Amino acid sequence: MRPRTWVLLLAAVFALLQLANVTGRDTPDTKNYLSYALSLTGESKRGVAAATIDYVCASKASTARRDQSVHVVRFHRPDTTDRVMDECREREWRQVEPRLAAGQTGGHTVPYMTERFMRIFEARPGYPLFLVPFVTLLGVTWGLWAAGVVIACAGGALVFLILRTLSVPAPLALTGQALYYVLPCGTTAMRPMTEGLLMALSLAAVWGCALVLREGRRRAGYALVGGSLLALFAVKHSQALFLGVCLAAAGALIALRRCRRGRPPGRDVLALAAVGLAGAAVTMLLSGLLRYPSVSDSLQDLLTGHFARPDRKDPWPEFWQLQGNFWVEWLRRQAWEPLFVAALAAGAWGALRRGGTVGVFLVAVAFTGVLTQAGHPDIDIWGERLIVLAWLLPVVGVPLLLEPAVRGGRVALPVQGQAERARAAG
Repeated sequence: MRPRTWVLLLAAVFALLQLANVTGRDTPDTKNYLSYALSLTGESKRGVAAATIDYVCASKASTARRDQSVHVVRFHRPDTTDRVMDECREREWRQVEPRLAAGQTGGHTVPYMTERFMRIFEARPGYPLFLVPFVTLLGVTWGLWAAGVVIACAGGALVFLILRTLSVPAPLALTGQALYYVLPCGTTAMRPMTEGLLMALSLAAVWGCALVLREGRRRAGYALVGGSLLALFAVKHSQALFLGVCLAAAGALIALRRCRRGRPPGRDVLALAAVGLAGAAVTMLLSGLLRYPSVSDSLQDLLTGHFARPDRKDPWPEFWQLQGNFWVEWLRRQAWEPLFVAALAAGAWGALRRGGTVGVFLVAVAFTGVLTQAGHPDIDIWGERLIVLAWLLPVVGVPLLLEPAVRGGRVALPVQGQAERARAAG
């Protein structure tokens, strides 16, 4: 079979496996994005609230039923689905009803919390817009599931395209696609929240860098990088800022290293750095003009438990103290279960040794996951989802690391081919 057939086959197998969990994937953020999407379809605020609460509560009830079925003491007791559903609805409506009655009906999201907190999600229209056709055609439950499948499969396909652009053999490129599905990338991408789109758009930016630097397809490559930054602004503007800064930093480091070795920095590297820097600058400008939540708002949200407590007068000392405590605890847990750190090391080794300049940009893109986690040093956030972008490094880097072994050590592709060196010199 042709490689593209294998790509589709892997995606189809992944999609079929996801039928095992059509419900039970929601997170605390899901109801905010879902209510935003439903409001874009023209549904009334109360109708949006009802549909969102029904989805969330049905998911909790389904999870409770599955948990009970394997509980060593309660597995033979009567089904608790109806009770859990009713209790969940009562609890959710207790939060929403008073705010609706008080006139907190502005914006697109259902007022589960204070207006100040909900503004964070009002500034993220990209993912709700993506959901609209799915929930309109398939309904809430199957619409969210199908949207997750599309996002996750697209991410895996982008990994394949990146590796093939880097001249990796098709079997290893398919391995990278499979790694994306089986590692936390695939699990997180299937969750109804923004992280799946963030990973797919970040991978699109990496592919754009690879097209420019390895194939000389400048127009397509720059369009992919710039388009990814623009789309990321709509999905989560902080991620667009992080990606722009990291791309600019990667380009600057490559150019500086080349200059120290007496080589020209390369116009394509400088151009990619300029695109990243422009993306960061535009992000800051637009977020200010649109009055999106600022760094100060993010700090207060973190330190006040989503604005449930009074604002901190001087939040920065507390933030830095929490930052230090977080990374000490995070490293302790990684030492206990070092799979993630080992995968990062292997991915970085493969990216930098076998990926050339593209590998440096890959490391930079993966580092945005670390920046995202550093912006919210909360050890209790589900599944380490904030740092999930860092998993893109082993997903792409490990197949690069394995390439010499697959080729039997006889064919050693250079880190930078002759065409790439020629472009760099230009």
